[in-house]
Amino acid sequence: MSNDNRRGPGRGPMGHGRGMMPGEKAKDFKGTMKKLMSYLGKYTYAIIAVFIFAIGSVAFSVIGPKVLGKATTEIFNGLIGKISGGDGIDFDKIKIILLTLVALYIVSAILSFIQGFIMSGISQKLAYNLRDELSKKINRLPMSYFDKTTNGEVLSRFTNDIDTLAQSLNQSLTQIITAVTTLVGVFIMMLTISGIMTVAALVIIPIGMFAISMIIKRSQKFFAQQQEFLGNVNGQVEELYGGHLVVQAFNGQGDAIEKFDKTNEKLYQSAWKSQFLSGLMQPLMSFIGNLGYVLISILGGFLVIKNYIEVGDIQSFIQYVRQFNQPLNQIAQISNQLQATAASAERIFAFLAEEEEPVTENDSVKVTRHDGEVIFDHVRFGYDENKVIIKDFNAKVKPGQKIAIVGPTGAGKTTIIKLLMRFYDVNSGAIYVDGKNIKDYNRQELRSHFGMVLQDTWLFSGSIKDNIKYGKLDATDEQVKQAAKAAHVDHFIKTLPSGYDMVLNEEASNVSQGQKQLLTIARAILADPEILILDEATSSVDTRTEVLIQKAMDNLMENRTSFIIAHRLSTIRNADLILVLNEGDIIEQGTHEELLAQNGFYTNLYNSQFENEEEDQAV
Repeated sequence: MSNDNRRGPGRGPMGHGRGMMPGEKAKDFKGTMKKLMSYLGKYTYAIIAVFIFAIGSVAFSVIGPKVLGKATTEIFNGLIGKISGGDGIDFDKIKIILLTLVALYIVSAILSFIQGFIMSGISQKLAYNLRDELSKKINRLPMSYFDKTTNGEVLSRFTNDIDTLAQSLNQSLTQIITAVTTLVGVFIMMLTISGIMTVAALVIIPIGMFAISMIIKRSQKFFAQQQEFLGNVNGQVEELYGGHLVVQAFNGQGDAIEKFDKTNEKLYQSAWKSQFLSGLMQPLMSFIGNLGYVLISILGGFLVIKNYIEVGDIQSFIQYVRQFNQPLNQIAQISNQLQATAASAERIFAFLAEEEEPVTENDSVKVTRHDGEVIFDHVRFGYDENKVIIKDFNAKVKPGQKIAIVGPTGAGKTTIIKLLMRFYDVNSGAIYVDGKNIKDYNRQELRSHFGMVLQDTWLFSGSIKDNIKYGKLDATDEQVKQAAKAAHVDHFIKTLPSGYDMVLNEEASNVSQGQKQLLTIARAILADPEILILDEATSSVDTRTEVLIQKAMDNLMENRTSFIIAHRLSTIRNADLILVLNEGDIIEQGTHEELLAQNGFYTNLYNSQFENEEEDQAV
């Protein structure tokens, strides 16, 4: 079946869908994290291993400062002993202490590497499985979901959200284990040195936390303004770049620059304030921390004099204070990472929980080949049940007939086609194909008997041959060539450097619009459907290409039931039946000559287009 839809998803600014904004929070943090934990359940043993290795790594690392303090004490005692006439520094003992320290740090590094390796595997496997679920889910969603959701939103689930989830999960889970273990381990080691010094060190921490909270409280509003004005600047740049030709044509450069300067000034003011305030945190914490080190050094010196601790214990304690502050900062960062994780996970789970398109059970109608008879029996439909578009649509189409559907914008032409292919189900009434209600068909089974050629061509990155074969994946090269000949595109393909093996680029911009349309017609011919749906696609091509497309479409429609959504009424004069729609109802029907003879709505439409074409030709 030909899928000649719009080519690829649209993209938001900078080529991405909606990304994570700083400080974005999940609506249901606990519920989302609980669900995420259930997804991680299959990796229970691996996560346990991460815990064990992370705790082991921290434990070996935490012991290090105290061992190093022993070396300092040994050097100090040796110097004092030398002054007193003793043997001096025992370098052999110091060597053993330092080798022990090196061994501790090596083991700690090895365990850290192993836990990092395992955690990276967990996060990427989770991302792989979620992408797999999303890719399967997207094919089960009803068309109504995509009508209300932008392409960028859907794309964001596959890219930004899963990447954010995997990266933040990898970092946050490991950091939580490491930070908590470090806090507990360092606190215990500090207590083994001196309880009084530990209390003194802990008194400094709330002072630093209070100072940071005050800065954060003041800087938050400036960060929010910065994000808002940054979005405005990006929007203006994108708008001016996209409409650069119009700006130049109407000499709007001065006005554009003036508007941009105003927005840029607001961004500058909010940005420097937010960056200045956030930049105060590090020097302020350093200042408070240095005051703490002075207090600990004075207190430690006093305790050394009283022989409560050794000289090396002061050095060890100062190192532990540094290590104690680090996990506190990590925990603050982890809270933001967990919010980002939950927000991304929430959107992914919401996508996976979307209501799926109902699928008919295995006992559905299966037909090898259709004759092509289609009956619309009192069809009534509205995308919103309170706003009906198709009110009472009745039509009987015989096998092999060419049916044109015409009418003004919003009359319901495209809606009729969507109902026929079960992209939506009717609110009431029924549609029959060869006497069978289409609701009794499996959707994929039904759609396999249809072919579509739409006004917006859809070609993917790949060779011309592969694009044509999309209509029938098991087609031979000869069948592909025959389809191309029937579509009047074979000659063009042969003039290309690589012929049928020529690769189309991402936007298929290395072929013209008319050539794209001929390729999609070749695809539909190769699919050999019993029922065709054609959205006239000659309005944006030159006259010669229009003739080729029309010939190709005539070959495609031969001996097939065809529904033609007509925009240019001059192209449907040979239709077997023309249905004139207005506000969801058939108000006129008949052949081209019969409708003109009625001198009604169709005649007015036709004459208005004919007059416009004459005026265009005169110009």
